[in-house]
Amino acid sequence: MYQIVRKLVFTDSQCWDTESKRSYEDLFEKLDTNKDGKVDVAELRAGLKAMGISFRKGAAQKIVSSWDKNKDGSLDFQEFSRYLKEHEKKLRLTFKSLDRNNDGRLDSTEIQQTLEELGVDITKEDAQKILQSIDVDGTMTVDWNEWREHFLFNPATNIEEIIRYWKHSTVLDIGDSLAIPDEFTEEEKTTDFWWKQLMAGAMAGAVSRTGTAPLDRMKVFMQVHGSKSNNINLVGGFRQMIKEGGVRSLWRGNGVNVLKIAPETAIKFMAYEQYKKYLSSEDGKVQTHQRFIAGSLAGATAQTAIYPMEVMKTRLTLGKTGQYSGMFDCGKKILKKEGVKAFYKGYIPNLIGIIPYAGIDLAVYESLKNAWLSRYAKDSADPGILVLLGCGTISSTCGQLASYPLALIRTRMQAQASVERLEQMTMNQLVMNIVTKEGFFGLYRGILPNFMKVIPAVSISYVVYEYMKTGLGISK
Repeated sequence: MYQIVRKLVFTDSQCWDTESKRSYEDLFEKLDTNKDGKVDVAELRAGLKAMGISFRKGAAQKIVSSWDKNKDGSLDFQEFSRYLKEHEKKLRLTFKSLDRNNDGRLDSTEIQQTLEELGVDITKEDAQKILQSIDVDGTMTVDWNEWREHFLFNPATNIEEIIRYWKHSTVLDIGDSLAIPDEFTEEEKTTDFWWKQLMAGAMAGAVSRTGTAPLDRMKVFMQVHGSKSNNINLVGGFRQMIKEGGVRSLWRGNGVNVLKIAPETAIKFMAYEQYKKYLSSEDGKVQTHQRFIAGSLAGATAQTAIYPMEVMKTRLTLGKTGQYSGMFDCGKKILKKEGVKAFYKGYIPNLIGIIPYAGIDLAVYESLKNAWLSRYAKDSADPGILVLLGCGTISSTCGQLASYPLALIRTRMQAQASVERLEQMTMNQLVMNIVTKEGFFGLYRGILPNFMKVIPAVSISYVVYEYMKTGLGISK
């Protein structure tokens, strides 16, 4: 049966002609088991399984929901054929972009080069494993028919999406924006994909930060007010906040935290592209260490530009009810009382913190990715959402853990003039003072609420990101 379907659908025809339409009609009739002129998710899933056509879990649901224009829960022939026609066009373009020597076949070297250009460094063996998951005839190359056959009913597992899966995406917003920015292909940069992706990520970050704002405020309170003599616990801290300013006070400072996402993302992206061009070799390739340097410099550039908003966020978070009427009032009072220099208090530890965060985040992610590919990428290079979220969460958490003492010093320096009985100290004096009075672990005060917000932050940002991608039309 499978060979019959293969002849019907996987012909060498590249255009929408009478023969293609007839082939699609024959396939549609085979899938429409109850002969009602429509194919629903259950029919599509059962029909493809019966014909021996492999497809990814959830693929049938995605095909129907994405192409069901009249929202009746099934595809009529027009919707079904439109999916096949449009998806085949996309597969053809993807195949051509990967076929570097234009011989009509893909080999492991071409796959490896494409992944490397997008910042995913894999070994030759790993590239061969990806190839083997697509190769039908065992030649260790993939021709157009094999490519189309493998992906036509797997809309979420083409090679470009596999590449995007394994790119270390910054969409998992856990409150800090120190990670290396997203990578985009030259083709993506010439379309509207890149800004839609950044917009989806920014919106995901905004909702995620708003959802975890109470824990973030608790972290800042513990960092600034916590000590051996004033041991703040979670329950007591939240009680104190609600008593002082009501439930709404738990979100104090969140407005600035959300507002700074857009300019920071845009500046970091543009700076990263420029630094990559400057650091890349003559052939335009960017190695992992060059990506790390470019990403760190881009992070430093963005932080320099938006740092006054970081200071205002800390002041608003620690402020008492009625102390500030909003962000502009806060900025005005800081400027009047302390001068322009106050907007860059804690800037040095913040800048230094970028290096351990970005470096460890990248190194851990690369290690986890390579470990998964070498052990489990036998049938498919698609890791699945749980593996991706796990890798991203662990690497970001490790980065935070390494840079946390510097983040604590930064926050205390930002807060110094606004908190009573808080001495004015330099970065070195603060470190020595905390270690002397509280020991080494005093530098990790507030780490509990910081870790508590990781899982909800990652979950919220991922869900919102997927909805935004669908809304912006970049998820098909």
